Amino acid sequence: MQTETAHRHIYSVSDLNADVKMLLDKAFPLLWLEGEISNFVQPSSGHWYLSLKDSKAQVRGAMFKMRNRLVDFIPSNGMQVLVRARIGLYEARGEYQIIIEHMEEAGAGALQRAFENLKARLQKEGLFDQIHKKSLPRFPSRIGVITSPTGAAIRDILQVLKRRSPATPVMIYPVAVQGESAAQEIIKALVHASTDEICDVLILARGGGSLEDLSAFNEENLARAIAQLNIPLVSGVGHEVDFTIADFVADLRAPTPSAAAELVSPDQQEWRHKFNRLETRLQSTICQVLKNNTTYFRLMSKRFQHPLQKLQSQTQRVDELEHRLRRRMNYIIESNRARNTNASNLLMKHTPAHELSKIKLKIIHLENKLLGSRATLFETKHNRLAQLSHNLNTVSPLSTLARGYSIIQQKSSGKIVRTLADIQPTDKIEARLSQGKLLCHVEELLDD
Repeated sequence: MQTETAHRHIYSVSDLNADVKMLLDKAFPLLWLEGEISNFVQPSSGHWYLSLKDSKAQVRGAMFKMRNRLVDFIPSNGMQVLVRARIGLYEARGEYQIIIEHMEEAGAGALQRAFENLKARLQKEGLFDQIHKKSLPRFPSRIGVITSPTGAAIRDILQVLKRRSPATPVMIYPVAVQGESAAQEIIKALVHASTDEICDVLILARGGGSLEDLSAFNEENLARAIAQLNIPLVSGVGHEVDFTIADFVADLRAPTPSAAAELVSPDQQEWRHKFNRLETRLQSTICQVLKNNTTYFRLMSKRFQHPLQKLQSQTQRVDELEHRLRRRMNYIIESNRARNTNASNLLMKHTPAHELSKIKLKIIHLENKLLGSRATLFETKHNRLAQLSHNLNTVSPLSTLARGYSIIQQKSSGKIVRTLADIQPTDKIEARLSQGKLLCHVEELLDD
């Protein structure tokens, strides 16, 4: 028994725990772990002690003061977190535990991390640079709205546009603004609007929500689609505190959908007020000038009271100038009123119907011009054909026959007879006239 005991390697409890701790440290590198906090304790030392659990198991953990002071929130029981930790052993009690190096809220925290990484990468590529931003049209002929057709955002936008610029047409591109297919639907709508080119400016909008609800607007593919647009785009996604990747890539970011509608639309009331203020200032200025001139002429009239005839003449001159000033004032007021009317009608002129009418008139003009050119060409070709027919008829053998000549051929061979050597007495010949033929018999050859 003493010999067997001498050959045994007997561990102390502390040695065993130390070896196990060393094995755990070597076997597991730093790893990410997600779970729910329970049994959270924060003693006066400043360290954090907790359990991290899921539906089937739990593990003890510790996060020391030097690391937990970097966390920007205070953990609490029931909170779902994502931690980066190493595996360890608390030797004093022989308990397996995790030593937490980093902690963040799970779910929203992961989305926020992905958001920040994508934002930094796209910013480095220059997609957010101001040099790429397109300016908004002052008086858009048509406004495109990309949003859910049933949400509150579209109602707010249409209400603002109706109030500010009721004459401006609105094109709605209905899309899903939440869910797995939302980003692709929005991209298709952007491509559709860019291809149609019927809108001068676009609004991309939806109501507020959590970071997860707005995840479609943080997709990289959507950001690149917005950057490639040839139409200015205003983003009005969420509330004033919500920011998405789409906001940074868009040409202009509005805090709400309603604010986006105000940014892209001219305010008819504002323009009317501006013209009214200008009209009032003009009237006031003219009245003041008139008053000053009247006062001046009255003073002059008092200064030169003699002779009486000259005074009367000056008074008459003042009345004439006053009349001319009033007439000029009325003319200026009417001119500004007409200019105000023209400015109000300017929006109505930029309609597809107006442009279509111009195109139709141009088509009619081109058709008339084509018909005229065709008639001229036909007449020229007809005259040329007549001239060629006349020239052909002049050199035609039929023309020669018509003048009393004939063509003599041997009856048997059909050979044309040109001299007496081509024929013998008693031969039969055929004489072709301008109309008909003669069959003849040669009786005698006569040499002139």
